[in-house]
Amino acid sequence: MENRNLIRFDWAIKRLLRNKASYLVLEGFLSELLKEDVEIQSLLESESNKQYENDKYNRVDMLVRNSKGELIIIEIQNQSEYDYFHRMAYGTSKVLTEYISVGEPYSAIKKVYSVNVVYFDLGQGQDYVYHGKTDFFGIHNSDKLQLSEKQKELLGKIEPFQIFPEYYVIKVNQFNDVAKNTLDEWIYYFKNNEIREEFTAKGINQAKELWRVDKLTPEEKLSYADHIKNLRNEASRLWTLKIDAEDRVRKEEKSQIAKGMKNENIHLELIVKLTGLTKEEIESL
Repeated sequence: MENRNLIRFDWAIKRLLRNKASYLVLEGFLSELLKEDVEIQSLLESESNKQYENDKYNRVDMLVRNSKGELIIIEIQNQSEYDYFHRMAYGTSKVLTEYISVGEPYSAIKKVYSVNVVYFDLGQGQDYVYHGKTDFFGIHNSDKLQLSEKQKELLGKIEPFQIFPEYYVIKVNQFNDVAKNTLDEWIYYFKNNEIREEFTAKGINQAKELWRVDKLTPEEKLSYADHIKNLRNEASRLWTLKIDAEDRVRKEEKSQIAKGMKNENIHLELIVKLTGLTKEEIESL
């Protein structure tokens, strides 16, 4: 059985995390993704707090600090962006520079994680969860660059990648709805807006209890309904643009065929029959 009375994850993390009880939900998801127990210390100001009109359906950008002082960007993207990788790079760079004070040494920079939940086919790949980190390899000997013992002592890091930002990309629409592990249970929720009774992932029971539509205030229900409507309207708009583009391509192909037939002095009535174009359209070529 599934729980079908749930709020979409994108709206919930933007609107409901002001309630600290909801921290348990987000902590659970991040713990399953990062494979370590994550405790949220605070929410930080981010782009999601700016109520721009064009943000209402397109993106959510949440920045949290965990108990280790690390910074985690959580971004949900509903519509396709070809330069989305660039936005990921910009986001981590911006956070790195904003959260170091003037006069502090470079060693004071925070570890940043960029968690991206996308509902489009970002890049080209067969998997639905990707992890990126920075390692250095010798171009001659292929050896992996490591920290010195003194650096490990001073920095509290074991390997260089622990200093640099790490990126996670979850391609929700690529998921095949078969939950093989606890992280998959979260992705199942992201894709289907449902939580199955047998799911045991960290935080998922809290989501099932706390993030229910019937627990929203009347004002929140109106806001949530608007969010769903905007998502549907945008999906319809993009579908219409796709169909129009395909129609234009087909018409252009037919026009090229008709032009070639016209140059071969094929009878006009036959060109109309074979291409479906009107006489006027063919005569204007």
